[in-house]
Amino acid sequence: MKSKISTTLTFIALLILGILVMLPFVLMIIAAFTPVRDIFAGGLSIRLNFETATFDNFRALFTNRNGIYWRFFANSIFVTVVNTILVLIFTSMVGYGLGQYQFKGRNFLVILLLCTMMVPGTILLLPIFRLITNLGLMDSYWGVILPAMVPAFAIFFFRQYCVGLPKDYAEAARIDGCGEAMIFLRIYVPLMKPAFGAMGILTGMGIWNDFIWPMIVLRTTESLTLAPGILSSITPHENSFDIVFAGSLMAVLPIILLFLFNQKAFIEGLTIGGVKG
Repeated sequence: MKSKISTTLTFIALLILGILVMLPFVLMIIAAFTPVRDIFAGGLSIRLNFETATFDNFRALFTNRNGIYWRFFANSIFVTVVNTILVLIFTSMVGYGLGQYQFKGRNFLVILLLCTMMVPGTILLLPIFRLITNLGLMDSYWGVILPAMVPAFAIFFFRQYCVGLPKDYAEAARIDGCGEAMIFLRIYVPLMKPAFGAMGILTGMGIWNDFIWPMIVLRTTESLTLAPGILSSITPHENSFDIVFAGSLMAVLPIILLFLFNQKAFIEGLTIGGVKG
């Protein structure tokens, strides 16, 4: 009896939490198909009305400033794909080294890694800005990509995953004369596929939604990524909320599709990686 009550209460709590999580997304969908004049008539009011539903917001989004939205979209795809690939390559190698090899100072490096994860990213904006400026990478995509290329969280995630992988494969490969690089590429990279799937989604989502750093680094309108590009429609002279509502919905769709096509690897990577070590 107590078990049934506990299960029912848990279900109700999760249902309420799910509704609260989905509510902003539902409101965003409604706002994207609602004329702006209806939303701000008599204050802020977002209501579902099929009679007034329209695609005018999307039409304004795709035709605004000669279709610059697609330029923002392409810029975001480039930055996200390149940055995610580099993150997976470098952090997986570092995490593999910290998880599979025994060497002096390894625990100290792990503790240092955890300490860097405790530092808020906003505190690092000024020193990273000065570094990117001194390197001459302002208003370039590499200025956006390089600071986020080796995040501490991704290293720790791969390290935790690799700790639980068997070392027998590597020892057998060394006996057969296989080098360390090939051991990593041919043996452990296939074993780390769930971790790559989970971290790929998390990294891609974070880069795709990043707003502050691209807005600081990218100075020209044509080079902006999606998040700051959509917000550029709001100016002191004109508030194009129709573009913002429709653009926000369009910006979410790629992340949803990415998760739907990789949800199995995402769940396996989080669950397996979460119990390693």
